[in-house]
Amino acid sequence: MFAPPGHKMDNMMRCSMGLIGLLMPRAAFAQGAPPPSAMSLHAIYETFAAGVHVAEAEAGFSFGPWTYQMNLGYHTTGVVGILFRGHEFDHVNGSWHGEQAVPTQYEAGGSWRGVNRHAAIDYQHGLPVVRVLIPPDESEREPVPESLQVNTIDTLSALAELIHAVADTGRCETTVHTYDGRRAVEIQARTAGEEILEPTGRSSFAGKAIRCDFSGRLLAGFKFGSEREHDSKPLHGSAWLAPVSPGGPLLPVRMSFETRWFGDAVMYLTETGPGAELTVAQRQ
Repeated sequence: MFAPPGHKMDNMMRCSMGLIGLLMPRAAFAQGAPPPSAMSLHAIYETFAAGVHVAEAEAGFSFGPWTYQMNLGYHTTGVVGILFRGHEFDHVNGSWHGEQAVPTQYEAGGSWRGVNRHAAIDYQHGLPVVRVLIPPDESEREPVPESLQVNTIDTLSALAELIHAVADTGRCETTVHTYDGRRAVEIQARTAGEEILEPTGRSSFAGKAIRCDFSGRLLAGFKFGSEREHDSKPLHGSAWLAPVSPGGPLLPVRMSFETRWFGDAVMYLTETGPGAELTVAQRQ
């Protein structure tokens, strides 16, 4: 049942963890309120697919009025962790330009099924400059045209910007474009309304939450020999945001998303705490 190639597990985790980054940062500010001088927080999540615990993830951020930092760490667990061992740590520094998140440096590194992966990107006048890309991509994927790289940002920054719509308006209609050195992706989000999440032993949260539906579509960077029509079909999901304490910040408390290999996966919030440093799903 769980037999996707290593790179596909990597891609699934990148997508889901990127969406956690989407739903954390500015949701931490109350609607319509200016951000505090500084705020830092981390949240821990566990992911299940077909009833099996497949991954653990943690997101941490530090936000000021002018700059931001975000960390994401995730690794496979259980049977999947034995058969398709993998972990990754992503980090970004950036600044706010009006309503936009403007990254300065983005770095992602980890190992999937024994293959080390590392990407480092700087940003200069709206153009991402790839400084490091291991393994190189020339023999694996079609190149991404420069026209689809210009004015893109990294996943963490783009998704931080997406959630700003929720912080300001309580709604999440928006579209962003990301580029990670290998793929160009379009992410769209829309508001689905409020729902009540029933208690479950897998999560520390139950109660009323705002539901945002999202989709991610690969625009360029297709693997050589892949079925382009199949790979360009959007993957869909939903995320539920709620304060985890009275008057506290909005956080993603649950997330459901499609995979191409074993159906839907669900990510549950299990713990939150102060500080942006990762405590569990950190660099391995």
